[in-house]
Amino acid sequence: MNKTDPTVKRETAFIGSITLILSLFMQGVFLVLRQWDVTVLFGNLLGGAVAVLNFFLMGISVQKAVAKEEKDAANTMKLSQGLRMLMLFAAAALGALLPVFNTAAVLIPLFFPRIAVFIRTFLIKKEKREGKADE
Repeated sequence: MNKTDPTVKRETAFIGSITLILSLFMQGVFLVLRQWDVTVLFGNLLGGAVAVLNFFLMGISVQKAVAKEEKDAANTMKLSQGLRMLMLFAAAALGALLPVFNTAAVLIPLFFPRIAVFIRTFLIKKEKREGKADE
């Protein structure tokens, strides 16, 4: 396998750190609402890990697709998306079916990477504005 691109590693680390922060926040919300038990923790661990893994695998797929011809790249991305969606569905199904997981605590972290991407976009725009202000 080719080496993982440093950008994929950096962005996955960012997604992972935001997912961790949001997961801690979610745990706190469950605690304040007096709904916390160990199933919330296990569900959060499953959902958060799968969400970050999904983002990492997407990055790897993009890295591989960039090195291919257009048609092969499109096929690579379609296959990757299908397999990653299957993984997300399997995690959601496990979270819903097994009593060791709190279903909401599995599903909610699956959206954390989207929030992290929004935050990243906001930070990039802010850096660009500050860079122009320094000129």
